[in-house]
Amino acid sequence: LVDAGLPADHPRLVRAVDWMLGEEVVRRGDWAVRRPELPPGGWAFEFHNDNYPDIDDTAEVVLALRRVRHPEPARVERAIGRGVRWTLGMQSRNGAWGAFDVDNTSRFPNRLPFCDFGEVIDPPSADVTAHVVEMLAVEGLAHDPRTRRGIEWLLAEQEPDGSWFGRWGVNYVYGTGSVVPALVAAGLPAAHPAIRRAVAWLESVQNDDGGWGEDLRSYRHAKEWGGRGASTASQTAWALMALLAAGKQDSRAVERGVAWLVATQREDGSWDEPYFTGTGFPWDFSINYHLYRQVFPLTALGRYLHGEPFSGKRPGRLLAEAKGSR
Repeated sequence: LVDAGLPADHPRLVRAVDWMLGEEVVRRGDWAVRRPELPPGGWAFEFHNDNYPDIDDTAEVVLALRRVRHPEPARVERAIGRGVRWTLGMQSRNGAWGAFDVDNTSRFPNRLPFCDFGEVIDPPSADVTAHVVEMLAVEGLAHDPRTRRGIEWLLAEQEPDGSWFGRWGVNYVYGTGSVVPALVAAGLPAAHPAIRRAVAWLESVQNDDGGWGEDLRSYRHAKEWGGRGASTASQTAWALMALLAAGKQDSRAVERGVAWLVATQREDGSWDEPYFTGTGFPWDFSINYHLYRQVFPLTALGRYLHGEPFSGKRPGRLLAEAKGSR
């Protein structure tokens, strides 16, 4: 909503911040087995799961809190401070972050007979690590050694084709759409080879209709299905968010992606998305998050119109011209 131009002190945003502040997890959970000295702080994926606050959600909540002008800024700052401290404390040995735990990488539990329904461990992933790096950069910690280790891990995890694997969203479009904005926020220039390779990959898998999509089969057959599938609103938005962060506002790929989102928007302002673009366990089960098709296109179009929220990058040409003509 802020990306789309809603004032930072809008009453609805203030209410949303109040709700998020009330959902902060301030008690120790199972994560404390690995981090017994770490003070609690963070937010859970579910409405009620104080045992396992989610590192990914915590990073996104901190970014959201930073966008709103709340009448009690000191209260917001304290919550952000706790969330940042807890997130930094949950970094794994390899410099990256998982979703719920630290160094939860042993493959042994997968061999237990009752663990045949999907993934039961929590190894670090590119999408979660990217969101943490982006949050830390916004918090002024881009040059912190812990952030730099996360950046180094992300650069090492880039696929040969220029993409990144997406653990919690389908799939390489999601991973790439998460990592590129994070690396740019952390100070990598658009000319960096990793950014250029990611941009080239996204442009190479854009559909003829201007959108982006990726089939769930990419989790099993990456070479055939990576970045390939019917265009969807959420996946098109993820690709656009990466391209916009990389400074491609006036590129043909971005203009075609924006045009696809505009053309497929329903009369009521929403988008259809019959395909599953959220991931539970890769290939084992997926999730159709009904807000993905609304929130991410709105974010992408807003950033195209108003520019990147934290980098000061200018808006794209098509929507900027349209705005000026109204």
